Amino acid sequence: MPIAADYIRIADEITAEVRGGKLKAGDKLPPITALAAKYKVSPSTIKQTYVRLEALRVIWRHQGKGIFVNDPALWMREP
Repeated sequence: MPIAADYIRIADEITAEVRGGKLKAGDKLPPITALAAKYKVSPSTIKQTYVRLEALRVIWRHQGKGIFVNDPALWMREP
C-alpha cells in the first residue's frame, strides 16, 4: 500500500481534528512556519496542506488575519 504524501497526511489529521471536535469553526490555525516545525516538514509542504484543506472547504483564509477552520456543516458529509 503506497504511503500518502506528507501534505495529504497532515491535511487528513487536521480534518480528523475538526471532525472530532478538537478544532472548531472559527479556530485560527497556526502559521505555516509553526505547523512546519510541529510536523518536521518544509513550509512548502504546509502550503500544499493548506491549499488542499481550502479546496475541500475545511479552512478559509482571511488576508492579513490568518487561516481559520470553516463551519463543518458547509463541508462535512455524514458517513
